[in-house]
Amino acid sequence: MTSIQEKKWRLFFALWPSETERTALASWQPLLHELCDGRAMRPATLHVTLVFLGEVAESRLEALQLVAGEVDFQRFYLELLEAHYWGHNHIVYAAPEVVPSQLTSLVNELESKLLNHRFQFEQRPYKPHVTLLRNAKWSDTSLPRQSRVCWQVSDFVLVQSLSDEQGACYEVLARFSAKAD
Repeated sequence: MTSIQEKKWRLFFALWPSETERTALASWQPLLHELCDGRAMRPATLHVTLVFLGEVAESRLEALQLVAGEVDFQRFYLELLEAHYWGHNHIVYAAPEVVPSQLTSLVNELESKLLNHRFQFEQRPYKPHVTLLRNAKWSDTSLPRQSRVCWQVSDFVLVQSLSDEQGACYEVLARFSAKAD
């Protein structure tokens, strides 16, 4: 007797920038690419990962969305001013100087609810960032300060990670809004 393998989806929760924020972040890439080489991420893929779930059985998608819908968070601003380099994975990324407490609370609540509903996910210290370049080369020297991107966060999304001939591409499956102020 053969068993039918259930379809799995590669998923993560993220902050998804508006077109304005995405364009502002993409404007950082030419100078950083000139300095660090590497491969610039396509603007359509720029985001801040909240929780990476990895492979999730298709039968659990509805439950996953219900869990995310339980998350209670307020709108907040995420200010990105700095580009940094991670030598261990050769990534240049945008990061906040100060992580908003609301962002930390959002990630903690989302992780707690996922654990309560027996969802598995990648657990490591949270470092919010937007990957701008991959396969970059740089030193420990600071990268130039960039023009400020002030992002008003009013929702988060569930994203499916797919691949095409250009690499990773993402499809937003659901949005979860902040509670009214």
